[in-house]
Parts: sequence; C-alpha cells; structure tokens
Amino acid sequence: MNYRHIYHAGNFADVMKHALLLRLIAALQRKDKPFLLLDTHAGIGSYDLAAEQAEKTGEWRDGIGRLLDDPPLDLAAYVTKVQELGLYPGSPRLAAGCLRAMDRLIACELHPEDAATLRRTMRGQPNVAVHERDGYEAIGAFLPPPEKRALILIDPPFERADEFATAGTALLAGWKKFPSGLFALWYPIKHRAPVRAFFESLKLTPLRDVLCVEFLRRPDTDPTRLNGCGLLIVNPPYGFAREAELILQACGERLGEPGWSCAMEEVIHE
Repeated sequence: MNYRHIYHAGNFADVMKHALLLRLIAALQRKDKPFLLLDTHAGIGSYDLAAEQAEKTGEWRDGIGRLLDDPPLDLAAYVTKVQELGLYPGSPRLAAGCLRAMDRLIACELHPEDAATLRRTMRGQPNVAVHERDGYEAIGAFLPPPEKRALILIDPPFERADEFATAGTALLAGWKKFPSGLFALWYPIKHRAPVRAFFESLKLTPLRDVLCVEFLRRPDTDPTRLNGCGLLIVNPPYGFAREAELILQACGERLGEPGWSCAMEEVIHE
C-alpha cells in the first residue's frame, strides 16, 4: 500500500516490460476476435517524469530518457506509442491506447488514492473499467472472461518478502480457472536465488508451456539493487520468443551497463 511507481516510472524495467506488453497485445490482435486484458496492479495510469518524485530518483533518464531522440529499431514502436500518449503511460494507459473497440480492459488498483487517479485518467473510454480492489483476488473474480480470450498482466510491486509465493499462487489459481489464458508475470531480479526458487516451485504445479525472458542491466551480484527484471509468460504466442529476443537485445545495447545480459528459458515445457 506504500508503493508509488512515480519514483520508478520509465526506468529500464518499465521499458522492457512495456515493450514486451505491446508485442503480447499485438499477438492477440492477429485474430479478429475480442479479448480481455486484466491488469492486476495498474497504478495511476500516467506519470509526469518532470514531477518532484520522478526527478528525485531520476531513474527514467537511464530508461525511456535514453530512447526518446533515437530509438533502436526493435523499440521504436514502443517509443512511438509513449510519445503519442504523452506523459509516461503506465501499463493500463499503454494497453488502452492499443485496444480495438471490441477489446476490453479491466484495471485493478488497491490503493484508494491511486485508484481514484486511475479512474480519472481512464475516464471516457467505454471499454475500460477501473476497480479499486486487490489484484490477486481479481484474477479469480474475472476469469474466465466471456470473450474466451485474455491477457492477464500480473505486475506487483514486490515489496513483501513473500511476493513470489503470493504471485505464484494467484497465477496457478487463475490458470486453473482459465488454462488457455495468456498470463504475464513481471518480477524483479536483485539476486538469483529467489528467482530460481520461484521457478522450482512452479515446476511442482500442473502449469505447462511457461517461458521466461530476462534483462539484466548489470550482473546480479548486489542484492540491494534492482539489477534486472523478467517476464514469466504462460502460453506464449507463436513467434513471441523471437520478438522478445530482439527487444531484450535492444534494451541491453542501449540501457545496459558493463556486464549486462539477457536470457530466455523454457521453465516448463508444453
């Protein structure tokens, strides 16, 4: 409840996550059929990078700030969308800016003030609904969707020590209710042990066809820093792995520090 994304908006982790999110949305839109996008931890929707909080950390300068004037080819569509929407768009606004009239977005935010801000930001968009509620609980409440197709973005702040376990439990519960859904879970990488433990726990579940893509801005040797991040995807779309590889490489070349790396792993086979 204390987390405020304004301090981190537009940083390297946002660049990676949002560029990949756009590719997942595009994959679903290859079919002329509607889908639901459920954003479980939506935030406020838009972030002013000139605000005092954003300038206090300046994280955006080493993220989106390095791309605006001359984006690499594989990040150009993402940067164009950011510039089109104005301010820095969080995941719900970024998604809403891509949806067709037939598609639908449910954005959940637990913090009352942030939920109110998000509601104002998304006002006037008939296919967008904002809910002030726990995002993990929302997964069970809104699945399966009437559209029979969905992208579920699980993007918690990872403030709690048990966040990996909580997110994994919610992911599995959602998959059991809607096994054909496209699930995308963002996670931070400070050091490797928690991530590996998380993967091993997932292998003990019935989940299948699980891919992870990761970008390490620097080697993960200092557990006090956000050294990288990953996106764990259940039921990845056809061709997504190749698109993700190009995006990760572009992130590394433009945003990486000495020793940066990117990786892709099939955590659980189909």
